[in-house]
Amino acid sequence: MVQPARRALFLRGINVGTAKRIAMRDLARLVEGLGATEVRTLLNSGNVVCTSATSPEGLASSLSSAIAGELGHHVDVVARSSDQIDAVLAADPWRDLATDPSRYLIMFLDRTPEPDRLTALEAIDVAPERWVVHDRELYAWLPRGVADSVLSKQLAKGALGVTWTGRNWTTVSRVRDLL
Repeated sequence: MVQPARRALFLRGINVGTAKRIAMRDLARLVEGLGATEVRTLLNSGNVVCTSATSPEGLASSLSSAIAGELGHHVDVVARSSDQIDAVLAADPWRDLATDPSRYLIMFLDRTPEPDRLTALEAIDVAPERWVVHDRELYAWLPRGVADSVLSKQLAKGALGVTWTGRNWTTVSRVRDLL
């Protein structure tokens, strides 16, 4: 068993429009039901921090199953440890380029994409957008925003072949503060 440690959980695609509505108090209750303590949510978009003896990957899988079983929604969940979030923020490949933290996104991936998937994505012209993958994170500078992003559209089509969910730099920093 893993020693209890702080975890960050990121849910994909909840509370956007009328589909997959999940109240944050219900989400917190589900996470507590998985044995986690010190559970806090951030915003209404599926950001949770907690203390758990379950590995980040195990916690993500368990929460996804609990949501399906209790709320009837299929929701992908990606999780990171506190140390992993620290490393994500420290890596910051676009620190000199990204001037608006709301347009600087970190896509948390459930696994490292296959090299052929990355090569295919690299072949697509997304300028002036910039992106780079470090291990299980994709850092994206989207100067025109997410709605007009060529990269975001490619990711939504499954270009990387992995489960992912994105948060802007400000949100990830706030999650870190809660950890």
